[in-house]
Amino acid sequence: MPQKLLDVLLLGRCSHEFSWPRRASDGQFYQVCLLCAAEYKYDWTTMRRTERVAHEAPESTSSPKRRQQVRKPTWVPRARRIKMDAPVRYRVKNLGTWNEGTIANLSQSGVLLLGPQRFPENTLVEMVFEMPEEISGQKNSKVLCQGRIIRMKNAHEEAQDHEFAASILDYKFIH
Repeated sequence: MPQKLLDVLLLGRCSHEFSWPRRASDGQFYQVCLLCAAEYKYDWTTMRRTERVAHEAPESTSSPKRRQQVRKPTWVPRARRIKMDAPVRYRVKNLGTWNEGTIANLSQSGVLLLGPQRFPENTLVEMVFEMPEEISGQKNSKVLCQGRIIRMKNAHEEAQDHEFAASILDYKFIH
């Protein structure tokens, strides 16, 4: 940790710890470094950051600009999923003991989990797991997420694990 701090202070370099990909008002995705606030474009099809976003200074003109109408698409494709087989700990938000489960896949909007505990839809949950290096830019990046159960798949009675989807409402990296 002291070496990272020295690099940033003396050399101006940042070790970059990236946020979850976000969607801009124009529909494009980007990621923000949580340490230096640099923004990079993000491509969900290749799961990679592309070039750094350059913010242009607003022009100071006396005539007001007409705002162009942006048509929203009527059909939105399903978000790309990263298939995973990663351990996750989850529980009802601020309550109870942690349950051990597995993340089946991860997307920009949420996670698909397999686990022994069954929850009703709209239950607020907390999840702790390691963020994939493709998203965070670093290895061993644990994240604490707050989410909401949006779908429970009915498991067979003899099945030990239930399958459910949770949308991600908020998250923070755990150091």
